[in-house]
Amino acid sequence: MNRLAYLLVPLLLAVAGCTVSEEPPAGPAAATRAAERPSPFADCATLTTPPASAAPAPSGTRGDPLPELTLSCFTGGAPVPLRDLKGPAVINVWASWCPPCRKELPAFQRLSERAAGRFQVIGVNSQDSRGGAQSIGEDFGVRFPMLVDQGDAFERALERKAFPLTVLVDADGRIRHTDSTGALDDARLAELVRKHLGVEVRS
Repeated sequence: MNRLAYLLVPLLLAVAGCTVSEEPPAGPAAATRAAERPSPFADCATLTTPPASAAPAPSGTRGDPLPELTLSCFTGGAPVPLRDLKGPAVINVWASWCPPCRKELPAFQRLSERAAGRFQVIGVNSQDSRGGAQSIGEDFGVRFPMLVDQGDAFERALERKAFPLTVLVDADGRIRHTDSTGALDDARLAELVRKHLGVEVRS
């Protein structure tokens, strides 16, 4: 009887091992499923085309041009050189792990809906995972185009280390203002757009 047990134990372990190895780990499987879901964000092809009824750059002190960086688009396609972006534009730098970012994202989505071809709203997802960004985009109904900065190259180029970060760019591609005061609401965004881009937005 003992000899039979010794023969059966290795056989049972071998069968158990095969069963376990046939199932992929949960992490990679979940990542694959996230990658297979359609992106909630818009395509980036429009970012290098001026808004239909873009306002001219306001008079006054002109800022620096956008950094000479090229970022990939969340939906794929050709990478986008930041210097090729056509303003006016409001750029929101965010990450899914940042609570103030999550708080203000719905206001940026509403701003993009109120832009009415006068300016663009652009996201830069920074230092984040694709799955995290996609989940937040789906949960909050974020639809504007999304660039991806896997590190923090954009923030370093602006010499601003902050989350969230909002950058307002005029029709000439010049930075008129950067804001890192925390989560912005509809009224504050409308005020920034009016003051720095010369565009009235009803909040």
